[in-house]
Amino acid sequence: MRRFTHINEAFTCVACGREVPPRQKSCRNHCPFCLCSVHVDDNPGDRAAQCGGLLRAIGYDGDVAKGMTLIFRCTKCAMVRRNIAALDDPAAADDLDAILALTSRHD
Repeated sequence: MRRFTHINEAFTCVACGREVPPRQKSCRNHCPFCLCSVHVDDNPGDRAAQCGGLLRAIGYDGDVAKGMTLIFRCTKCAMVRRNIAALDDPAAADDLDAILALTSRHD
């Protein structure tokens, strides 16, 4: 059973070192600047994963008008996870150019 634990706090990105503010309308789980995260959750927000590997964006599904979903792969365990892109967040929107620059759309 998948559960969502609401954790929305500022963090320093381990990949690029930038300060990332909390998301205003939902929870943020990745850096809006370099699109990286850390594999800390089994289910969103539970902090139960033991891996701790770097999650890198490898692709995306959808489009700007209807919404985009980013696809991440863990560099340590190869787990693949999806997360909604935060293109409309006034605090720090995901970098659309970085999303579109991903080399391929994930199938």
